[in-house]
Amino acid sequence: MLYIALAAAAGLIGLDQLTKILIDSNMQLHQSIPIISFGDTNVLNITYERNPGAAFSILEGKQLFLILFTAVVIVVMLYLMLSKRVKKPTYIWSMSLIVAGGIGNLIDRVIRGEVVDFIDVRIINFAVFNVADICAVLGALGLLFFVVADEIKEQKNKRSAKKSTAAGEIEKSTNEDK
Repeated sequence: MLYIALAAAAGLIGLDQLTKILIDSNMQLHQSIPIISFGDTNVLNITYERNPGAAFSILEGKQLFLILFTAVVIVVMLYLMLSKRVKKPTYIWSMSLIVAGGIGNLIDRVIRGEVVDFIDVRIINFAVFNVADICAVLGALGLLFFVVADEIKEQKNKRSAKKSTAAGEIEKSTNEDK
């Protein structure tokens, strides 16, 4: 299952790079093409932008830091998955998405010096993003959700075990009193 998740990540990296190559070679920087409109409102556009920073252009001009940080995160996640330290399928899939997103944008930073963005959802006035960003965000949200859900489940199990132990001690003491 690990290798299927990593193969899916490789496919997503390929999709990310293919879409960026198509945008880069067929559009002018800042050009926007409406895809979905309702009346006069453009809901979804393909808008060619380049981001020299991270999300919302934070850390602009800090390419070396972004490259090193991303590389470290990718190496750590791959190590945890390949060494079988992470075994839960939900964690593996989430981490594979994060790795795919990280590698997709890392390729841009190393080759182009900035990240190609093109998905422009205008109904929420959000930053322009790309396939790699979708992977990284979905992976991070998934990992957060599954870790929190597992923690809640573990806490419930601990409370149940304490209640069972307490009930067993009460029953034992009642039997000893007889």
